[in-house]
Amino acid sequence: MARIFDIVEAPDQGLNQMVYRVPPSGSGDFRIGSQVIVRENQNAVFFRDGKALDTFGAGRHTITTANIPLVVDLIGKLFSGKSPFKAEVYFVNMRDFIDMKWGTPEPIALRDKDLGLVRLRANGRYSMAIDDPQMFVAKIVGTQGLYQTSQIEDYLRGIIVSRLTDLFGELNASLFDLPAMFDELSAAIKAKVAEDFTALGITLKQMFLGSVSPTEETQKAIDERAAMGAIGDMGKYMQYKAAKAMGDAATAGGGGETGSAAGTGVGLGAGFGLGAGMAGMIQQAISAGQQQSQQAAAGAPVAAPEVMTLAEAAAYMRVSEADVEELISSGQVKAKKIGSAYRISKKALDAFLAE
Repeated sequence: MARIFDIVEAPDQGLNQMVYRVPPSGSGDFRIGSQVIVRENQNAVFFRDGKALDTFGAGRHTITTANIPLVVDLIGKLFSGKSPFKAEVYFVNMRDFIDMKWGTPEPIALRDKDLGLVRLRANGRYSMAIDDPQMFVAKIVGTQGLYQTSQIEDYLRGIIVSRLTDLFGELNASLFDLPAMFDELSAAIKAKVAEDFTALGITLKQMFLGSVSPTEETQKAIDERAAMGAIGDMGKYMQYKAAKAMGDAATAGGGGETGSAAGTGVGLGAGFGLGAGMAGMIQQAISAGQQQSQQAAAGAPVAAPEVMTLAEAAAYMRVSEADVEELISSGQVKAKKIGSAYRISKKALDAFLAE
């Protein structure tokens, strides 16, 4: 025999539990005269046949045909004042949910004006409150079939990440510019997400972007760029390295007075011997540095084959092979797959970088 709920309540609903379902599974049997006890910061929503129906606010309520008109209309002639009716009741937590966390489950691939292509991770926090419990139950429980808090959080997190990806794609900014834009980015994410949340019966109160970090491959590209910037003039760098090596060799020697004298002689001899060799090395370094400077000034193009392998394409774009393969998979870069290998035309890469 089906259990009839004479008292309907959710005394054990946790502070961070968005929805409490009565009964936990299936439908319950309720009847006229049953008591519905709704605590502070709760709303109780009757649900049947995929529809959110009558809603009760805080207080103790006795079910009558007057206060469940939507249930009565839905059931129609099958309903009688004495017979039980089947439904589900969802107790919705109306408290503010603070310190809700979000983050990108996978890195986001973006064009970067300085690095070409980067893959970024982002995370942050937000706070929200359920403003319209009937709409919330209709959209989240009825449409999405979700009522466990972890499931609802995952669904909301997906909305935030989707809007964040759109925002980053519209920015056309460099990774190096983002730290100075966190406040503006937080406000922009909130503006994009707020409308989606409102359609679910949720009010988005605060949104914070906590961090934006590159993947390991992107970090390597940044480190290489920083190293080249620190070196500056390659010719002068080679001169410095050659002179330092000659000085280290000339100062090497043994201990003691005799050893010092012998070491000095050997050091001097070695210094003179190395000097002749090092002079040639320095001259070559100077010539190489001047040649590189002239090429840089003339803007000499980097030679690249017209058809490239995955590795060559990655080197040409200064990204990882995984980044190039992801662009091919997403359709942003056209390529031919021959067996298990890709062949990418230089024109396709240049067209992507020019967009």
